[in-house]
Amino acid sequence: MQPYTATTENITVTVRPVYLDGQSNFASHRFVFAYFVRIANNGQDTVRLLRRHWLISDTTGEVKEVKGDGVVGQQPSIEPGKAHEYSSHCVLETFEGSMEGTYTLERPDGELFDVLIPKFTLRAASN
Repeated sequence: MQPYTATTENITVTVRPVYLDGQSNFASHRFVFAYFVRIANNGQDTVRLLRRHWLISDTTGEVKEVKGDGVVGQQPSIEPGKAHEYSSHCVLETFEGSMEGTYTLERPDGELFDVLIPKFTLRAASN
């Protein structure tokens, strides 16, 4: 499980994707991937994760855009020196693809800023 990492304004996002062979079906063009995310606050202020924006690509060139509030139903606050971790999944119709995006966070004074989610590869049977 190769980690992918990006740091923006003292927020480090690390993603580890995993192919889920037992939930995938090659004949049906259904390839399932889990991904584990860690959002670490290396700054001085508590931040709150408000929104996510994903771009999900496959090898046919199709790009799906996913936007929404928070992550897995939560809008966590992350204190300085702490991290928020969660996992989710993605289903592709091709053997390989990628994901990347941004999280919108809020500072205590109400200022919003985006942090990068590093682009990571999804590849069947790559565990």
